[in-house]
Amino acid sequence: MHAEAPDYRESALLSDLVPAAALSLGAGQILDAGAGRRAARLALDSELRVAVVALIDGMGARLLRDRAAHAPFLRSLLPESLPMSAGFPSTTANSLSSLGTGMLPGAHGVVGYRLLDPERSIVFNQLTGDPDVDPEVWVPDATLFERLTDAGVDVVNLGEPKFAGRGLNQSSLRGGRFLGSTTLEERVGHALEEIRWPGRRLIYLYWGNLDKTGHVRGVDSWEWLEELEHLDGRLESLAQAIGPDTGLFITADHGMVDVPHENRLDLAEEPALRAGVAAIGGEPRAVHVYTEPGAAGEVATAYREVLGERALVLEREEAIRSGFFGPVRQRNLARIGDVLAICAEGFGIVDSTSDSPAALSLLGHHGGITERELDIPLLRVGG
Repeated sequence: MHAEAPDYRESALLSDLVPAAALSLGAGQILDAGAGRRAARLALDSELRVAVVALIDGMGARLLRDRAAHAPFLRSLLPESLPMSAGFPSTTANSLSSLGTGMLPGAHGVVGYRLLDPERSIVFNQLTGDPDVDPEVWVPDATLFERLTDAGVDVVNLGEPKFAGRGLNQSSLRGGRFLGSTTLEERVGHALEEIRWPGRRLIYLYWGNLDKTGHVRGVDSWEWLEELEHLDGRLESLAQAIGPDTGLFITADHGMVDVPHENRLDLAEEPALRAGVAAIGGEPRAVHVYTEPGAAGEVATAYREVLGERALVLEREEAIRSGFFGPVRQRNLARIGDVLAICAEGFGIVDSTSDSPAALSLLGHHGGITERELDIPLLRVGG
């Protein structure tokens, strides 16, 4: 399989969105010159009082266009939408860290769904975190939410109560006020209340049910379409409350592809792919393989022979040199697998010896570098 890394130089990126909102709120002083130039390319209104960033987990640009008949409000925004890239891997932990820090993956270091903590040689989930890992040490740079707060902008994070103060919310999205809610109606209601208060404000609204439905039922299911229709109606009600001093910016963290169970390789059934392997991280579409010392070359060869055209197999140095993560900080190098297996569309790699039954049952997946996974929309109302 031949494939190229995401274009981090010319493409509009998810990591540029909150910096662009900062410019629109008159808080451009929190950005360095490079971030300011990239953010300006998104061309958001420069005189807003409130910027609402609504991130819909799993609403890839290709999926939205293919199913636009089920989303009349979002469809009305598509003609003026701006295409953006989620970056690699196309997964929530990486994307939301890019959104929250304004950095590329190799800089913020959350380069996958499950990653190795090199100090303990333990792989852990980047969304929920690990009680033995300090999230503010794992991602030590000040977040954009923290910097905006210091600049006098009121930042409000609307999300899942179970993630308050922990995991990714504390590592890459810390700062400002957190308001938890369990339904989309509640969450939009919180946004509507916050818009009405005076003062400069960034409102970040996250919704994850579209992604959850895609994982469980698949993106070609009627359940996914039903969730999209519900979402479309609630976002329209939010847009109707937008005044001349407010901008609503709707985006996503990645797309998704269905991976039929018969198109998956189970590492438990492939002894050749276990030799020299210390741990497996990442996810089915973008696997981080952590090897025993000195075994990376042999492991990469074995993966190439077994997977063939079903995956792009790279050693860590190859992936970094090819630009998959952008520039990588020294402190983040060992978090990247010694070997990476990036799957072709419709294919995935699982491990029934360690994956839970719930994880093995999932139909929809993401993490790879197909357009259906990488391409995300930027839809605007006002601003």
